Amino acid sequence: MNPRTVSEDCNLAERARRMRKHVIRMTTAAGSGHPAPSFSIIEILAALYFSEMRLDAARPDWTERDLFVLSKGHAAPAIYAALREFGIISEKMMLSLRKIGSPLQGHPDMRMVGVDGTSGSLGIGLSQAVGRALGRKKRGSDGRVFALVGDGECQEGQIWEAALAASHLKLNNLVVFVDHNLYQVGGKVSDVLEVAPLADKWRAFGWRVEEFNGHDFKEIQRFLKNSRASATQPSLAVAHTEKGHGVSFLRGGNNFHAEVLKSDQADRAYAELDSLVL
Repeated sequence: MNPRTVSEDCNLAERARRMRKHVIRMTTAAGSGHPAPSFSIIEILAALYFSEMRLDAARPDWTERDLFVLSKGHAAPAIYAALREFGIISEKMMLSLRKIGSPLQGHPDMRMVGVDGTSGSLGIGLSQAVGRALGRKKRGSDGRVFALVGDGECQEGQIWEAALAASHLKLNNLVVFVDHNLYQVGGKVSDVLEVAPLADKWRAFGWRVEEFNGHDFKEIQRFLKNSRASATQPSLAVAHTEKGHGVSFLRGGNNFHAEVLKSDQADRAYAELDSLVL
C-alpha cells in the first residue's frame, strides 16, 4: 500500500496548475532559473508524485520510498514545485531558490531532503538512476526508481552507456521519461545534433518503449501502469512535450529557456493559469 499522506483534495490538473505557479514565483523571486524547461515536465511530475510514486510526506527520507532522479537538472524548479505541493518543503524555503545558503540550488542536490539525485552536467543522472535501481534489486527491495532525461541530453554518450547497462541488468524497476520538447539551449535539437528516431533507438538498446503526449495524464498513467507489468525490461517513455506549456507567451520555441519572467509577465501568466478550465 502507498503510504502517501499528502491531501488528495484536488485532481492532477489542479496540481499541475499550482506547480506552474510555484515555478513562476520561485524563479521570478530568484531572478534566475529555467521556467520554460520546467513547464514541459509538470504533468509528468504531477502524475509521478501524486498518483504513482510510493512516498510519505511525513518521512521524506523513508528508505523504502520510490526514487526520482532528474537528469535534466536545469528543470529543478519543477521538482521543488512538486515537493512544495507534497508538503515536504515550506513556502519560505521554496522562495529561497538560488539564494546563498539555500538548500534549493539551481540544479538538484541530494543534500536536500526529497531530492534523490545530484545533477547539472547533462548525461549523468541516468547512470545514477541505474545504480539506484540495481542497488534495490540487490537488496531485495520492491521500491522503484524513476528518472527524466531531456531529448538534447540524449546526445550524451553516457546516456547510452547507462541504457545498455540497464537492459543488460534487466532493471524492470527502472522507469524513464524522455522530455521530447524539441529544443535545447543551443536551439532545435534536430539542428544541434539529431537524436531521432528516439523510440527505435531505445528499443534497439533493449528497453520497453512507449511514445505519447507528455501533457496527457491518461497517457502518462497508462504508460506507468504498463511499466509495472514489465518482467525483465526497463521502461522508457518518449513523451512529446512543449516548452513553456500552459502559458501562451512561454509556449514553444526557446523563449524563457533561462530567462525568468518579470513581475508584469508573471502577473499575466498567473491570470492565464487561473483562467484555465480544468
